[in-house]
Amino acid sequence: MPDDASFATPVAVSAALADMNDEQRKAWRTAAAPGRASVAARNLDIAFPYGWYPALLSDELKVGAVKPLRYFATDLVVWRGEDGAVRMLDAYCRHLGAHMGHGGRVAGNELECPFHAWRYDGAGVVHDIAYAEAIPARLRTPCERQWPVTEANRMIWFWYHPLGAAPEWDVEHFAEAVDPDWGDYQIFEWTVYGSLQNMAENAVDVAHFKFVHGTATFPTSDMIWDGPRRTSIIDAGLDTPMGRVEARITASQFGPGQSATRFTGVADTLLLAAVTPVEKDEVRVRFCFTQPKTQSTDTGALFAAGFVREVCRQLDQDKVIWDHQRYLTKPIICDGDGPILRFRQWYGQFYAEGTKAAA
Repeated sequence: MPDDASFATPVAVSAALADMNDEQRKAWRTAAAPGRASVAARNLDIAFPYGWYPALLSDELKVGAVKPLRYFATDLVVWRGEDGAVRMLDAYCRHLGAHMGHGGRVAGNELECPFHAWRYDGAGVVHDIAYAEAIPARLRTPCERQWPVTEANRMIWFWYHPLGAAPEWDVEHFAEAVDPDWGDYQIFEWTVYGSLQNMAENAVDVAHFKFVHGTATFPTSDMIWDGPRRTSIIDAGLDTPMGRVEARITASQFGPGQSATRFTGVADTLLLAAVTPVEKDEVRVRFCFTQPKTQSTDTGALFAAGFVREVCRQLDQDKVIWDHQRYLTKPIICDGDGPILRFRQWYGQFYAEGTKAAA
């Protein structure tokens, strides 16, 4: 693998990754970022925004399976009961603190702790203690913190709110994700050592496309702000061997945790971004691309593959910045930067009252 100097700039990282094989690129995208400053030094000790977030792909959790997770600086356990439904709890048993994601098992639709076989339902109520004559009253009430779970677009989603408030909107469903005429997900994964807030603002930072990604121009977009939804629509002509082709990019964000990008014209593509905070300075990122199966056999296949490569190239370059970026509560914005301050107003609605949020 190239030395650290090969990754000093966004431009250099593209050249370095181009010389790697798939396994080497995967290792770089998820490896620790050397030399990054602390959470405090980068002002990343802000609240996590609330909303729906992806936990796993649906096929990563089979019926009867139990898995440990860590998101939002919290250890979690998730399981799929015999009824096929997914449930999630804080990981540690209320008895003596065993981590139920390591060695726990599914009993019917309940989770059995590996330490003393206490059995929990999806709300954290204990329904069985095999060796006890009575279940203490405190265990017959749900856990104070709940983790609502749903499935959509071949993903498992969970609702995060620091104050325990119930979900305020539903997860968006996309027909292409479950259409048999569209292909399996092409999945690419990164670990970003920065904050979700900084990453999110990148979407409206117009100026960086020239200096980070090397694009000559970046078309302006129509921006729609609608409650928890934000949509940008870009219509642009692309020069191809077949001549000028009109293309459209529709990027939608549903709260801070769900985003989707539709690309139509040269090659139809749906990109679902699975982006979930792990710690204050660590975010798990998975890009899931699906495209019509017909594009694997016609001239659109080259353009489809090229579009996926370009999106991944740009995230590789952004990661170099994000891994060391500081969060500024009062940035100095210039004309030409894009609607960063308007974006912050919209994004600010996802910080719970009383939490240390973005200004």
